Amino acid sequence: MRILLSNDDGVRAPGILAMAQAMSACGDVVVVAPETSQSAAAHGITLTAPLSVDRVHLDGDFPAYAVDGRPADCVKLAIRELMKKPPDLVISGINDGANTGINVLYSGTVAAAAEGAFYNFPAVAVSLLHTERMDFAGAAVLARDLIRQLLDTGLAGHSLVNINIPALEQGPPKGVRVVPQSMIPWEDYFERVPGPADRQAYWLKGDYLALKPEADTDFHAVMNGYVTITPLQFDLTHHEALRSLGEHQWVLPANPGSPPA
Repeated sequence: MRILLSNDDGVRAPGILAMAQAMSACGDVVVVAPETSQSAAAHGITLTAPLSVDRVHLDGDFPAYAVDGRPADCVKLAIRELMKKPPDLVISGINDGANTGINVLYSGTVAAAAEGAFYNFPAVAVSLLHTERMDFAGAAVLARDLIRQLLDTGLAGHSLVNINIPALEQGPPKGVRVVPQSMIPWEDYFERVPGPADRQAYWLKGDYLALKPEADTDFHAVMNGYVTITPLQFDLTHHEALRSLGEHQWVLPANPGSPPA
């Protein structure tokens, strides 16, 4: 099995090395990841400049490609140019910090996996709840076994699955929950800070983990010690509204090019 591995924390992040080492037991792993951290880059791609690529070695041993771009750039470039054959599976992670709830919309980790799904490959995003002691090696072994089970279910091309792993320093997870994405909004704010040349500057702040999550969602389950599996889709069409708006009798102005009276 050919596995394409990317992330948004950067090619030298400990999470991607742990995932590369764990997934090597399942097949040939090709690492293509951003040269620098691209956290919260969402699904941006680079159109205004060429993408530079360097060959690097993770931990002095594991070969990888470092791309001067965003997570979605990395997956797109890997599939189109850098891999000799298409991947059988695309994985993004392990991210330093959970990607639950609305964080999915901002996440470069999820975006990298989604880019693989765009190309009709099964794709999985993996994230680990941020704590003082991050057990990426343990999380990678856990994620590898869950990914194997996902593949056994017949995970098809275009499939996009988001896995979140709770803190592991106090013991193994309580279990696995297949749950929907939380929709609780951020309670964020801006802190005013000194800017260059007396310009106003604002730093986005917010404590997402202090929120009270809805029960039976990814956020709630992870915070209560469970691994979460959430299937995602990138069809953003609101189908109920589509039907409702489609029943409306739309009318265009008789002379759309005429100036208003």
